[in-house]
This record gives sequence, C-alpha cells and structure tokens, in this order.
Amino acid sequence: MPAERKPRRRNAGLLRGIALSAMFSLSLVGLATADIVSLPVVNRAFSEFAIGSDKRIFGKLEFLGGIGYSSSNPLLGALSAIRFREDHQTFVAVLDTGHWLTGRIERDDEGRLSGLADLKTRSMFNSAGQDENVKYQMDAEGLAIGKGEVFVSYEVFHRIDAYPDPGFMGARPTRSLPLPFPRKEMRNNQGMETLAMSPETGPLGATLVAVTERSLDADGNVLAAVLDGPLAGPFAVVRNDPWDITDGAFLPDGDMLLLERRFRLSDGVGMRIRRIDGTKIRPGAVVDGDVLIDVDLSHQIDNMEGLDVVKMADDDIRIIVVSDDNHSILQRNLMLEFRLPQAK
Repeated sequence: MPAERKPRRRNAGLLRGIALSAMFSLSLVGLATADIVSLPVVNRAFSEFAIGSDKRIFGKLEFLGGIGYSSSNPLLGALSAIRFREDHQTFVAVLDTGHWLTGRIERDDEGRLSGLADLKTRSMFNSAGQDENVKYQMDAEGLAIGKGEVFVSYEVFHRIDAYPDPGFMGARPTRSLPLPFPRKEMRNNQGMETLAMSPETGPLGATLVAVTERSLDADGNVLAAVLDGPLAGPFAVVRNDPWDITDGAFLPDGDMLLLERRFRLSDGVGMRIRRIDGTKIRPGAVVDGDVLIDVDLSHQIDNMEGLDVVKMADDDIRIIVVSDDNHSILQRNLMLEFRLPQAK
C-alpha cells in the first residue's frame, strides 16, 4: 500500500545518505578555511512533529517546535554536538569535518524556534597549531563547556582536547585530557560520542562525563567514565540493540539524558532519549534508564546527533536536539525543541 511504501523509500534514502557521508566530507577538505566565515542561512520553521498531525505529547516530552535550515555555503552541515550558553540563545557547536560553529537561535512572538542567525564557522586547530586538517584527523563528536575551557572529544584519533574559552576558534588546544578507556577498546568510528558537563549541584559535582557510541565491554555494555572528582572512574551503560548513543547532556538535578539513534535496514531510522539517574552513576556501575521518547521517520527526524538541555526557568526545562546531514542532499539539518515535564 502506498502509505506503507513511502516510509521505506524515506528510510532507504536516509540510509544511502549516511553511507555516502565519507565521500561528501572528503569533498569539503578543499573548502576549509583558516578565517572565520559568516554563513548565510535559510530557515524553515515547522510546528508539526508527527507528520500530518498536530499531536504535541510524545512519550514523556512535549514538542514545542522545530526548524530546518540550509546554506548556500557547503561548510554548513555535519553538526555533531551543540552547547548553549547561559543566555539560552547563543551556542557553540562542532562539525565532524573539524570545524567550529557558533550562532544564536531566534524565536517568534509565541516563543517558538523560528531560525538560526549569526552563524560563523572556522577550521579547528590541532595540537601542532595546524588547521584545515583532513576529516579523520579532526573527527569532532563530543563537546562540553567548562570554566574558561571548551572540551572536544574526537574519534579515530581518540582524544579529548581542551581549548581556551573565549578564543577557542583561533586557538590550538591548551591540553589533552587522559583517555578514560584503554585505547585498544575504542572502536575506530564509534568512540567518545558524548562529552557532557555534570552540574555542580548534581550528585557527581561539576565534572566531565564521557560516553562512547559503541565501544563495548565484555558484556556488551557501552563504555563510559566520570573523568574527575571523588566519583571518577569507568562505568557502563546498557546497550539496547540496535540503538547507538550519539550525544548526551545533564539535567539541572544531575540526571543524564542520552540521545540514541537507530540505523539499519531491518529497523529503519529512529531517535530516542533515555534518562539515567545521576545517583546511579558510580565507578563500576552498569546503568540504564527510562525512555522519554522513541520515534521513527513518520516524525520530523533525520540522523539525530546532538542534544543539549536549556533551563529557561525552574519549571521550564527544554531539550534541544540537532541532526547531522552528513553534507548529503538526501538528508536535512534539523533543530527540534521539547519541554520536559517536572515529574519523572
């Protein structure tokens, strides 16, 4: 029936787009620049999350709105992680092509997302002070903001580098953090996908937490680690096949949200978010959590890669999720916004 075949075609298109991502990314190497570039952007806001429906509640989240965006400059895309500043408007992001992206969100009169503005990008520096590096050397996947530093985790050449903040766009890393996992256990393109800063008032205190995409322990659980503080040490996250972790962020109470992607021909493409109890994160622990949302391509999703939490008020906690279009014409750059009700 046509209503059933359409999702399959859409799944197949998105799967082909992700599979071709390496080719598209390599084609951008010659477009990298040593200067900060302002990016023109075209925004398209939408209010429906389930296609053809005005439904607002999905699982335990309320959908508030979203935008699709594009640019005539091919550098815009491949967004892996995003972090918002305390003004709830400006953000820092990393692209897996080895570029920084900064900008701000705009809202309409009703407070819904209406677009991105003031977008700027620049090729990232490595520890040797070189920029315009090939993708596999600067495959930025995770991002966190600390006091006076911005931290970035990289795949392939697995590492966590710290950059000065402000000034990160024009600086080489000031230091590299010790790897929290044995290098031999890190899968080449499924390493430290998530890097998040725990809140100072949470059970872990103000510290970095790293979670891999699909680097697994002997029991098939996902490798993770608290990087500093009295609870520093490795732990693991239960992996539910076929879901892979693509990003995460902490709620104000110290619970951790993990964004996950489903991506294979037998199951299609999907997005879900799990909530991990922050008090359960301890060295040696194996943690799992409640699923807040679980959706497929009958909803406005794509290859969802980045997540952040924005506290608008004590009773207004937002979750913002972004996609990685892999610089493919078959995929989209999306930003989605949800509200998390206060009750767990």
